[in-house]
Amino acid sequence: MTVIRQDDFIDSVADALQFISYYHPKDFVDAVHEAWQKELNPAAKDAMAQILINSRMCAEGHRPICQDTGIVTVFLKIGMNVQWDASMSVADMVNEGVRRAYTHPDNVLRASILEDPAGARRNTKDNTPAVIHMEVIEGDTVDVQVAAKGGGSENKSKMAMLNPSDSIVDWVVKTVPTMGAGWCPPGMLGIGIGGTAEKAAVMAKESLMEPIDIHELRERGAANRTEELRLELMEAVNKLGIGAQGLGGLTTVMDVKIKDYPTHAASLPVCMIPNCAATRHAHFVLDGSGPALQTPPSLDDWPDITWEVGEGVRRVDLDTVTPEEAALWKPGDTLLLSGKMLTGRDAAHKKMKELIDSGEGLPPEVDLKGRFIYYVGPVDPVRDEVVGPAGPTTSTRMDKFTDFILEKTGLLGMIGKAERGPVGVEAIKKHKAVYLMAVGGAAYLVSKAITSARVVAFPELGMEAIYEFEVKDMPVSVAVDAEGTSVHEIGPKIWQAKIEEQALVVS
Repeated sequence: MTVIRQDDFIDSVADALQFISYYHPKDFVDAVHEAWQKELNPAAKDAMAQILINSRMCAEGHRPICQDTGIVTVFLKIGMNVQWDASMSVADMVNEGVRRAYTHPDNVLRASILEDPAGARRNTKDNTPAVIHMEVIEGDTVDVQVAAKGGGSENKSKMAMLNPSDSIVDWVVKTVPTMGAGWCPPGMLGIGIGGTAEKAAVMAKESLMEPIDIHELRERGAANRTEELRLELMEAVNKLGIGAQGLGGLTTVMDVKIKDYPTHAASLPVCMIPNCAATRHAHFVLDGSGPALQTPPSLDDWPDITWEVGEGVRRVDLDTVTPEEAALWKPGDTLLLSGKMLTGRDAAHKKMKELIDSGEGLPPEVDLKGRFIYYVGPVDPVRDEVVGPAGPTTSTRMDKFTDFILEKTGLLGMIGKAERGPVGVEAIKKHKAVYLMAVGGAAYLVSKAITSARVVAFPELGMEAIYEFEVKDMPVSVAVDAEGTSVHEIGPKIWQAKIEEQALVVS
């Protein structure tokens, strides 16, 4: 009988979570590199270059790939012949591993988990608890899969109870565009089919633990309907032309994973969960011989890619920029930002609105007139860092506040991730503001452009406090110009048409 020691289990969970915070799986790096090589849209190619450069930097520096270090999901398959040498429950051991990983002094990870989700939404401070799925199976080992899933991609999960005669491909093709780019493509789609609603969701999540192997499936050919469906969906989704970061391009997904389960004769549950450009998962097996620790990859696994400033890049001084200057920027333009900006996410926007509505007004340190605000919740710094990884968060969450903030404060521009919704775009157009986009999945790279950082308001909000950053040559793209034209609207349409034209030529 196998005996699994408590410390071995906890150490293995903690090690895996630290490991995946800074190491992409090799299959993911290879897939992004292949997509980068094939990409014809310069903006999408540039975004993937930043993702690959960021990935290598994180592997070298042992710092998080993304500032959103995720909610932890764990799949446990526990052998019936296993005996535990432990005083804690299995769930408590998992959460102790999470706690140790996220508070590790050499690589502090961002605590994003809030208790009382429909009420006070208090941060638990150590990213616990994890979401745990346990299954007892035959055998004498403990099989563990861990993942850290960011909110931007998790929030784009979709579920439908289709009729048995409905087309799953049609539903996916119709649904993916509604997800926008907040899930940070290029990535993977995990799809669960059958069972019940909750079973479909769990299968979709578990399928994302598998390696990218669609190229192997193409070479050998489909052996069953599920594999045929993977190939059909891969082709159909990429024909949408959404592309990296939603900018338009040839690659939106690099693989489609499917798990299925028998279902009721009247039902066809389908759940789709995307994995983002910060794909993070690991697998290990405990057999009683000690902790199962991850093996670091070789840095030779990363392609040698550099990002260079092109001739058409505009350099912008945030301390002197004017509305007249910003009005000249066009969707897709690349800017290098230098100077001071403020930060603020959901909680900060809510608090700013409350202070303005109450008549109290904003603190003097939060004078937004003519300035830019960056939607970010950074990781705490370690060693000699000014700030930890500080990539953008999904901007649509701030759309409900945009018109109010622009009108009441004179804010000139916003920086975030992915598209703005209709409400946000209309507010930007109305107030002649601008919206700039940083690359999601390049948080460590972005942080290297930040030369100073200090909290100026709402420190009680933790990572959602308002900071003042000073930056030097921070790369961004113009996503919505002062006329309300969105690159996320025009880019995918252009590339969908180009892909269709190319398909006609080939046929």
